[in-house]
Amino acid sequence: MHVDLNADLGEGAPDDAALLALVSSANIACGWHAGDARLMQATVAAALARGVAIGAHPSFPDRENFGRSEMQLAPDAVRADLIYQIGALDALVRAAGGRLHHVKPHGALYNQAARDPALADAIAAAVRAVDPGLAVYGLAGGELLRAAERAGLRAVAEVFADRGYRADGGLVPRKQPGAHVDDVDAAVARTLRMVREGVVVAVTGETVPLRAQTICLHGDGPHALAFARAIHAALTAAGVQLRPH
Repeated sequence: MHVDLNADLGEGAPDDAALLALVSSANIACGWHAGDARLMQATVAAALARGVAIGAHPSFPDRENFGRSEMQLAPDAVRADLIYQIGALDALVRAAGGRLHHVKPHGALYNQAARDPALADAIAAAVRAVDPGLAVYGLAGGELLRAAERAGLRAVAEVFADRGYRADGGLVPRKQPGAHVDDVDAAVARTLRMVREGVVVAVTGETVPLRAQTICLHGDGPHALAFARAIHAALTAAGVQLRPH
């Protein structure tokens, strides 16, 4: 059994270097919600030095709110915005002698694309335009994975160790009760169950089926490093190999 362990990096958090020693893939911010060209370049170099797969982490144009404000943009605008962001990181990766592995939208863009087929199709079209060999990371069971498959892209189902789930398989909005998992033992237990059994317990008590191909840890979270260390150790002890899909 194997699973990917990923983290959102290049967002200015202090634990990026330590997290790169624990994860198998990194989603690097493309400057529109956090980061800039220099931080992108430095994070790319650090990831390549660690042998960590690199993904683009594009967002809505919403630096003021860290990419967490929902927006209603035309599909052509979304496509252009994502080609711009993915292309910038792709150029930095290639200049450093590497190859971009995947794309994972950030924040509101990610969550809206899990629900909105038109937005999901626009994202998939942008990824395919840049490089049809790229994988797309999206919420397990969400519309973005279906759009990636329609576009002939590799779709990688993502689950979250540190976020609460609703009964429909969506994430609990950040400002609502139960949105965050703050206990490391609880995060480890739910992660092992998602990987082994393909289920997670929603905040309302229902058992929700899902496919866990990659596990996300938020690099800007207050418990990111502690969670990463504990989850890495637990998965390794359970005989689960950590590698990108």
